[in-house]
Amino acid sequence: MKGVSPILSLVCLGCSNAFVINPSSVMSASLRSIDCNQDKGRGLLSFSSPKIGNTLLHRTSGRLSATQADELAPGIAAIDALNTDLDQLLSTLREQSYFRLYSVDMLASCEYIPQELFECYSETCEIYPVDEEEIPQFIRKVDMDEHDFELDGWARWDMPSEDYYDTSEFPEEFTGYDGSEVWNFIHDRIAFHDEETRIDEYDSDNWKADFNKAVSGMHSMISAQVVKGIEEKIISGEGFEDGCEWTDPKTEFDRRLGPLGETPQAIENLYFAYMLLLSGAYAAKDRLIEDCISGKIDSEAAAALKPVLDYPLLADESIAIASKKLRSHALKDAQSQNKLWEARLRTRDLFRIMNCVQCNKCRLHGKISALGISTALQVLLGRTGEGGDVERVHRVELAALMAALSKFSSAIRFCQRMQTE
Repeated sequence: MKGVSPILSLVCLGCSNAFVINPSSVMSASLRSIDCNQDKGRGLLSFSSPKIGNTLLHRTSGRLSATQADELAPGIAAIDALNTDLDQLLSTLREQSYFRLYSVDMLASCEYIPQELFECYSETCEIYPVDEEEIPQFIRKVDMDEHDFELDGWARWDMPSEDYYDTSEFPEEFTGYDGSEVWNFIHDRIAFHDEETRIDEYDSDNWKADFNKAVSGMHSMISAQVVKGIEEKIISGEGFEDGCEWTDPKTEFDRRLGPLGETPQAIENLYFAYMLLLSGAYAAKDRLIEDCISGKIDSEAAAALKPVLDYPLLADESIAIASKKLRSHALKDAQSQNKLWEARLRTRDLFRIMNCVQCNKCRLHGKISALGISTALQVLLGRTGEGGDVERVHRVELAALMAALSKFSSAIRFCQRMQTE
């Protein structure tokens, strides 16, 4: 992450008071002590790794603790070096019917939050099904054939119907919709907050913290899409809806994704989740190739898919650091393995909470993102933590995995640019 100065975070060992210091005010060092004005004790000051540029220390239980960023640094560096070309390949892939058509229940009710009926009158909120003749029969057939699911499985897609929606016709853009109520529920109720994550909700030594980190990364990705949409709206000369509070992309980027914003680890978590998706796609590579050969994936989609699957970033050992950490946490002991059913349950909740999103375009893309994260976890962990059976993964799950990969790739490119401006 270029162009971002390290943030110096200090915690006083005497009073546990935490605060941030301007890096230009002190010499470069990995460890330094200074006086705390509110306590006569000595404060312990450390700052981010220069390998990444904006690795952070963050508040946990009244103190600050080191993140995984040093461990993730090689993977982050690999992404920064190779992501641009992959993003272009993924954008081409998402133009293919296999990866852009989804049968979605847009009328499903919200099961988690009492809501008043909200009508989004903006054209940017609305989506419409494609004409029936535009849906390839092989997609309709395979989705119908694969409608079955495990009751105790990972997130499951909506039952197939006649209504399919095209993400190329209704791409991600700024709608002005405020999804904070849904995000608060996700972070407060679907993310894990128990004794195992008490010390650090993102970097504790267990898979629940990894789950939280991936979900936070998904939020970061969507935040990047929102800020990018604000920027594009300004560039195009379009006006904002009356009363819209989010009109400055730099301000919104700093608030949502900056190191001093609402989630100091937002960018790091974005990279972590992207690494899991890359490893998930790599784990599904043989299955995807088989489907290309058998014709389950049409020839045009196969031609766009193969360069993505052969791209070196998917097989990079530094990228696998995140998935190896996740798996080692899942296999740490019998208790960790026995509790993996909770991860499956939470991915189902993560998908269904998207029915509480009252912007239809946001709901569509939120469901695809949630299923993409779930599919990555499904193939990386399975039921036991040792990996899932990719032969049992459905067409819509594979499509969502690759679509989510593209979303994250584009989000990281945008964040890189914002950090250098």
